[in-house]
Amino acid sequence: MQAVEGPALAPAGLIERADLAPGLNISRVVKGCWQLSGGHRGDRETDRTSGQAAVDDFLAFSNAGETTFDAADHYGPAEVLIGRFLAANPDKRAQTQVLTKYCVFGPREMNGINGKAVEEAVNLSRKRTGLDKVDLMQYYWGDYGIKRYVDGALYLSDTAAKGLIGHVGVTNFDVKRMEEMTNAGVRIASNQLQYSLLDRRPENGMSDFCAANGIKLLPYGVLAGGLLSDRYLGVPVNDVKVDTYSKGKYGAVIRQAGGWDWFQSLLQVLDRVGKKHDVSISNVAARWVLERPSVAAVILGARNASHVQDHQRLFSFALDSEDRAAIEEVLAKGKRPIGDCYDWERGGVW
Repeated sequence: MQAVEGPALAPAGLIERADLAPGLNISRVVKGCWQLSGGHRGDRETDRTSGQAAVDDFLAFSNAGETTFDAADHYGPAEVLIGRFLAANPDKRAQTQVLTKYCVFGPREMNGINGKAVEEAVNLSRKRTGLDKVDLMQYYWGDYGIKRYVDGALYLSDTAAKGLIGHVGVTNFDVKRMEEMTNAGVRIASNQLQYSLLDRRPENGMSDFCAANGIKLLPYGVLAGGLLSDRYLGVPVNDVKVDTYSKGKYGAVIRQAGGWDWFQSLLQVLDRVGKKHDVSISNVAARWVLERPSVAAVILGARNASHVQDHQRLFSFALDSEDRAAIEEVLAKGKRPIGDCYDWERGGVW
């Protein structure tokens, strides 16, 4: 294996850790739980996204050092499943970090937001997970046209002051709105956002803003629902089976980023880099994001625990200047986004 430049690597097989906020130390691979929401089952033979199988799988991730779990309460039963895991394994509580979400969607909920409603939502997450305090509550706002998102963030800060949550984070906010919340006195620990080789919108101002304000990035979509993997190298687009929510979502991202032919050229480069370091395409794609400024950890969703060893291999290597140059060359041939984070999903430009 060729020598590499870059940060010191963790001992073989160990998942690195990072401080997301004061007193909150997380694994640099976070188990994403969107896969547990019901629309990600894929192949029946390998599916472990529901019931006791999903609960049991948490133990394999935890034992491998992937001790941080990201729930998505508005997408399904993740909080309840995490709660069942912790109840069955009380010795794991002190080692486990639970990140969840408070999402405000409809006009009635947004216009009527108040401290009581926010505290009730926080208490629901505490009840589902069985926790006295949720480590990180990540806040989402559905419509910037209803300008009470700063109020909601301040109410959420009040729950942190009461000890109901450890820290306030946000998810899928843009720079302008984060600046408004920060100026109002909200201490934002992190922004969970889409960031990958296919989606570099965080580089359009978000990374710089977060670095200047001590805010960490928690990227999701890092592997594009599994499309950034060896499995799709050389596969014609018509042979791709869109059998999960995430494949549909990230298939649209590929079309924006440069199309399937361009995507195949990206996979070819990632494959060459992976072979050089004896790792997978997914490892190279995730490592690229992990090494970006202000990124604390990457959120990797998995439908079963078979991916755990591959997640560990993410810390067996680092990208060198030759790797980065080869990747940048193919990225330059795609369509670089010009919008802020989540603008496109809200009807704006890519």
